[in-house]
Amino acid sequence: MRRSWRGRYRNNWHRTRNNQNSGSDNQSLNNSSSSHRVSSTAGSSRAPANQLPIVLPISGNSIWKLYFPTEDQDSNPESLNHVKSFKTFIENNKNLFDLEKIDQTRSVPLDITNLTNDSDFVSSWPTFNTELFEYPDKTLRLLEYCLHETFKFESKIKIRILNHQPVIPLANLKVNYFGKLVTIKGTVIRVGSVGLICTSMAFECSSCHNLQAVVQPQGVFTAPNTCQSCNGGSKFEPLQSSPFTNTTDWQVAKIQEIQSQSLSGTIPRSVEIELQGDLVGTACPGDVLSVTGIVQVRGESKGGEDGKRAARLLQLYIEAVSIHSHRNLSNPTLSFTLKDYYAIQEIHASEDVFRLLVHSLCPTIFGHEAVKAGLILGLIGGTELENGPRSNPHVLVVGDPGLGKSQLLQAAAHAAPRGVYVCGASASAGGLTVALGREAGGDFALEAGALVLADKGVCCIDELDKMTSHHSSLLEAMEQRRVSVAKGGVVCSLAARATVLAAANPAHGSYNREWMRCCRNTY
Repeated sequence: MRRSWRGRYRNNWHRTRNNQNSGSDNQSLNNSSSSHRVSSTAGSSRAPANQLPIVLPISGNSIWKLYFPTEDQDSNPESLNHVKSFKTFIENNKNLFDLEKIDQTRSVPLDITNLTNDSDFVSSWPTFNTELFEYPDKTLRLLEYCLHETFKFESKIKIRILNHQPVIPLANLKVNYFGKLVTIKGTVIRVGSVGLICTSMAFECSSCHNLQAVVQPQGVFTAPNTCQSCNGGSKFEPLQSSPFTNTTDWQVAKIQEIQSQSLSGTIPRSVEIELQGDLVGTACPGDVLSVTGIVQVRGESKGGEDGKRAARLLQLYIEAVSIHSHRNLSNPTLSFTLKDYYAIQEIHASEDVFRLLVHSLCPTIFGHEAVKAGLILGLIGGTELENGPRSNPHVLVVGDPGLGKSQLLQAAAHAAPRGVYVCGASASAGGLTVALGREAGGDFALEAGALVLADKGVCCIDELDKMTSHHSSLLEAMEQRRVSVAKGGVVCSLAARATVLAAANPAHGSYNREWMRCCRNTY
């Protein structure tokens, strides 16, 4: 945690204690407007839920209280039946759990298809899919409790859901999904630095010196209302070095919908994902991820210098439960139907397949078979060998204005599984490769450019001759297939295995036909 954490939150504690007599509802609202996050993102404060502080038991070995500190185990008979159902599934499928790996990562990967295909589990818990979607927090904690009690783990564990369906487009992610479990797919465009978030904080009563641990919801500083020992306590001292104060790794990344799935003429939708625990460090700029998580909201102030007169907005983000990377797949969104397979067989049986492909690229432009053939070869690429030379060719199209070079590049970007189209006249070096931005707290964040987003795809650059001083930024990506960053003490390298298809006008805007005729006569 940051060095200034204690001073920042002590003022919030005094403000909370002064407003204690105004009611629990007003107290929670005051806390939500004055509390901040240990590691803030984009300068926004996080509002805690309108609920009383949750006190964790310090003494005792109850595994149930570790996951449900405010509920009794025998209070809900339906939950006991669900526990029995999942424990039966665990006993029958112990080979699905790697205990050695679980001890290292403190997380358990769980394939949903294994649960839904088990007839005994479905018959004993028929509403599992509905409860997992509607009440993911309680359902996941119930599964974690069953695994913890069955295998006798030493500390608290987390469930990582795999193969969760359906995949929701980012454009459809609205407020009606708040608090529900969803799965989205997109490209990582920004990755923040790794920090620490406090999950539970120990407090000492100034009167009786009693210790109690309080859950910090979503990392927001939350102090206890009363002391459990003396039922008073006008002041509590946070103990950051106490063994009952728990922190975990924390990171924020931003993913954007895949360009082939976004509507033309609209800004691609993006959403932030919050990574904790072993998920930290799994996202890299340019990667295509499938993220399963719980939709949450955070408070954000826009307008006004001091924030007092600013509009209070709520921004959706996803608290990640599991992440699956499609780093080794060139097109993670491609799927074929039976008609597609029949069409592929018919094309394969034709006499001249390459001629058909050439005429299929941008059929609105007549002719230019040689140019289209070069772009097709650039789209297909070569055979990639491990530790071998570069297999993807780069293509440069040079011609007079008005011949359709831009339309050909746009058609190539649309036909490619991962295609990015940019105009060189308005592109910067950071927009082409990678930019190093600074977050609100002063930490650096990597923002992927066009070449990184087109990793294992095609990057189409139009008006290459209009790029005055950014040609040098393309050299490393075109030759070494990577982009290196060395700025502000941050030294890293990102994969940029993209084929560059560029178009440019000749010198002075068009060909000098008289000069070409003279050269032809001379030689």
